[in-house]
Amino acid sequence: MLTTFTTADTPPQDRSSQWNAIIADAYFPLQTHFRDPLQFNGTLSRVVLGHVGLSRLTSAPVNYERRPRHIREAREEEYLITIPKTSAVEFRQLGKDVRCEPGSFILERGDEPYRFMYADPNDLFVLKVRKSLLAERVRQPDRFCARVIDATSGTANLFSTMVNHAQSQVGHAGQVACETIGRQLLELLGLALEEENGVAGSNASSVRAAHLSRVDQFVRSNLRNPDLSPDLIATGCGISKRYLHDLFKDVNSTVSQQIRDQRLVAARDRLAIVGEITMADVAYRFGFSDQAQFSRLFKAKFGIPPSDFRARHLVEGAQQPSV
Repeated sequence: MLTTFTTADTPPQDRSSQWNAIIADAYFPLQTHFRDPLQFNGTLSRVVLGHVGLSRLTSAPVNYERRPRHIREAREEEYLITIPKTSAVEFRQLGKDVRCEPGSFILERGDEPYRFMYADPNDLFVLKVRKSLLAERVRQPDRFCARVIDATSGTANLFSTMVNHAQSQVGHAGQVACETIGRQLLELLGLALEEENGVAGSNASSVRAAHLSRVDQFVRSNLRNPDLSPDLIATGCGISKRYLHDLFKDVNSTVSQQIRDQRLVAARDRLAIVGEITMADVAYRFGFSDQAQFSRLFKAKFGIPPSDFRARHLVEGAQQPSV
């Protein structure tokens, strides 16, 4: 359910404090500076898409700061992905200053101080994503923070377009549809970042990163294939088996571990969907030899048995707020 907050009906002297509360609730606590507090107006629409928060923010010029005291209160590392639609935003984090124009997007780390501002009235789409979820889809996502991602073409454009459509269409969507859209946005974001990483340079390390990205995508596309193996991956990606194993030494992992981890993530996402499917069916669908093996590996990775995860998710879904 889409929920909208606005300062339009708030007395001028109370608008700045109300907007501070709205922003803190939607994202996390920030220090907010207004060009003209008494003339300020802003509107923020929010919807929850499973574990992804999606919002649209329209407001007069504002300067936001994430300060160390705000970070000390944080319980979990999160990212904001901001897509400006009307005017440019300026962003500073970790010593980097960037200017993000419409047609691009940026990632902001919630666990590091930053400054974010726009000097003209703006219309922004913002996704809020847990770092742990994005890290399952793209390696070391921190390296993309404070970096402008071109969204005028390729997968990044598809991601940006889907964000736009999702925010305008999900107001009356059910829980299952919202969760599915959230997962699809995460997948597209991960693919867009990997695509950006693949074209970021032409040196040897960039070539290896591009090969690793292609391997990751091949694995995700073949998780249900019982014959998925290093041999099949090497053939499908046009590289030697020896080179394939060498690639995973770069990230302190193995091919088998990558296959297993991606199968567990996909199985977890399937368990999060409300529907009649047995635990055994989920295990076999994603290439595990039996339910006992699946349960053991699932608990080792996520710290909870799959049956308990499903039960907890159903309870959380029933109690989930509509904002």
